[in-house]
This record gives sequence, C-alpha cells and structure tokens, in this order.
Amino acid sequence: MVKIKICGITNHRDAASAVELGTDAVGFVFAPSPRRITPERAQQIINAIPPFVQTVGVFVNERPDVIRQIMRFCGLDLIQFHGDEPPEVCEDFMPRSIKAFQIRDRSGLHAITPYKGKTKAMLLDTYADQKRGGTGKRFDWNLAAMGKTLGVPIILAGGLTPSNIERAISMVNPFAVDVGSGVEDRPGKKDHLLMERLIKIIRNSDYGSE
Repeated sequence: MVKIKICGITNHRDAASAVELGTDAVGFVFAPSPRRITPERAQQIINAIPPFVQTVGVFVNERPDVIRQIMRFCGLDLIQFHGDEPPEVCEDFMPRSIKAFQIRDRSGLHAITPYKGKTKAMLLDTYADQKRGGTGKRFDWNLAAMGKTLGVPIILAGGLTPSNIERAISMVNPFAVDVGSGVEDRPGKKDHLLMERLIKIIRNSDYGSE
C-alpha cells in the first residue's frame, strides 16, 4: 500500500484534518520556506497527533547538532534531508533518515547510489534553482520509475495533485508520496477538500488499498 505524507504543516487544524482523512505522516519544514515552522509551534502540534502517525522534520543543510536538538524537543520520528548533506550525515541519523534528491534528468539518479544503505528511503523531487521543494512543479515520472531499479524505497514528490496522483502512482508505484503545495489554498495553509480528494483517490486505487 502506498504511504501518504502531507508536508508543510503549520497549524493544528491542518494537522488534525490530515490525520482524520488518513495520512500516514505529516511533515514540518524547519528551513527557509513560506511553510517554515518554529520548533515551539511544531512541538505543540505534534503533541496533539495520535500514535501511529509519523512526524517528519525537513531540514536543508542544517548542523547535525541543531537537528538533534529540534528532533528531541519536538518528538520527531523521522528526519528528511533536503539539502546537500553527504551520505555520512544521513547514516548518522539512521534508521530515521530520508534523503531528498532534486531530479533534472537521468544523470541526477546517479547521485542516489552513494546513499544506499545510509538512509531509509530516497525522496525524488523536481529540480529548481535556488529552491528546495514546494515548487508545485512535476518532473519526468519515468525517471522516478527508473530510480526504483536502484533497490531503495522511493518517495515520489514534486507537483503532485488530486488531478495527477493516480497516474503518478500507476507509473512509478512508489513506496510513498509526499504532497505539499498540491493540496494547499496558499503556502502554509492546506485546502481540506483537496486533501480529502487526494487521499481518497490513493486509498481507492489498486496501489493504495493492497
């Protein structure tokens, strides 16, 4: 069954709605972004999230000691590295690390190889100059399907919406999907109807109900 992560959570209402609708994980961005959240605010939201829903902290080129401090303070389950973090940093956070890669073309897949065994999963996102995720733009899903041949769990991200999620999953059959801007009313504020549509489509698909 394809797992679902709703990323860019900034408030209690969006978190509660995502959980009620059936998401498997919620993401909190601790890097420069319209969706950035303070550790104090994230902790308050996480404390209200029921068990068995995973919480993910997204960081970009942050110092490992700062990440550990925020991780402990907030009670994060997983860390998503979305910058230029080397394999050894990801390995230090095993088994709780996810590494994101921005894919522009086929050559971008080669960057994944050194991280095999150093992180639990690889997140494939759209390449964008000077921006790390949340672009709302999709990339060639054929490349993501090729990434699966590397033998690591693939999390698909980048421009996913209720309109294209079923096709994306059928093409890639990823371990999970990571959706942020595709279910937003505006940056940092989720559209609950879009979240409901997206999650229902996934759960009703052949891949989402296995």
